[in-house]
Amino acid sequence: MIQLAENDRAVLEGALAFAKRQVRKLTDAHPGFYPMYTQQGSWKHGGPVWTHWCDGFLPGMMWVFRKHSQEEEQQYWLDQAIRYTKPLEPRKTDREVHDLGFIFLSSYYRWYLFSKDPAVNQVIVEAGKTLALRFREKGQYLCSFVADNSLFIDIMMNVGIIFYAARETGDRRLREIALRHCLTTRRFLVRGDGSTAQEGIFDTETGEFLRQTTQQGARSDSCWSRGLTWALYGFSTCYEYSRDPRFLDTAEACADYYITHAQPDGIAPWDFNASQESRKLVDTSAAAIAAAGLFRLSRLLQDPVKGHFYWNTGLRILKTLCEEHLADRDPSWEGILKGGVYHYHKNLGVGESVIWGDYFFVEALDQVLR
Repeated sequence: MIQLAENDRAVLEGALAFAKRQVRKLTDAHPGFYPMYTQQGSWKHGGPVWTHWCDGFLPGMMWVFRKHSQEEEQQYWLDQAIRYTKPLEPRKTDREVHDLGFIFLSSYYRWYLFSKDPAVNQVIVEAGKTLALRFREKGQYLCSFVADNSLFIDIMMNVGIIFYAARETGDRRLREIALRHCLTTRRFLVRGDGSTAQEGIFDTETGEFLRQTTQQGARSDSCWSRGLTWALYGFSTCYEYSRDPRFLDTAEACADYYITHAQPDGIAPWDFNASQESRKLVDTSAAAIAAAGLFRLSRLLQDPVKGHFYWNTGLRILKTLCEEHLADRDPSWEGILKGGVYHYHKNLGVGESVIWGDYFFVEALDQVLR
């Protein structure tokens, strides 16, 4: 167990207290609203969403807050967490998105860890089975919401729910689908230096891999930073379920690329290969995911030296986010972290708060403070 320095603990606990206040203000002002990204610091707006994938993150933060509250406040967060989690249940059969892991592992899984209610667990299992229906035998991958021929690096953050459903049901076919998807992603979207492509395109008739491309990165051959951190975190999770050492190796390669190419303070540009001018734009959501992923990865390693290095690096990133990117000095700002990027090319949530950035920031705080 690595002990936190007293001043570090004070900084992190202060950030968690601020996150609670921001979420409470959001739910008071807009009850029942599930945010995605801010516009000029405000959550409630009429901007487009591109795809519907973020609803689990707000209740996910509430489940974390319940754990880190005094007794009189715990009931408030429990009530809010259940209130915002329950409406997600119908999406357990949603076949239009590849994001069921994002939606249900952040919300229903945390509910089940608290309640041990079999009915809650069954919702997670059903969502895992639904996601598995996206598997394409020719090509051996879970297709993205964009098209049948498209594989996204983002799906590495969702495939864990299929592993979970396989474990809970004993269904070997589900486990095989999850394994095959991870191996295909590892082969075609993770490069030899640990960088990642966001998307791969396949021939649906033959299953042949055709090319790397991107929806959100700077170029087809660039390394979009959030995609890299999805891989870092996602392959760590899949190693945890499968114990396949190839996935641990891949998670480490992605972690090492991030650490080597991020700024000295641990924050990444929105794309590691963007033009010199646009590299000045950082993505704090990628940094928050990296921190949470590094804490998770550090616990999986047999080598205590490398595990300690990853943990300390995650802490450095987290402290930078707390000290340089928290919205606590701007009373009008409604999010938790400034400087997130949703979709650069569509100009959605650029330099704003994004709900997944806030969620993984809170998750990283939870991992350190618990």
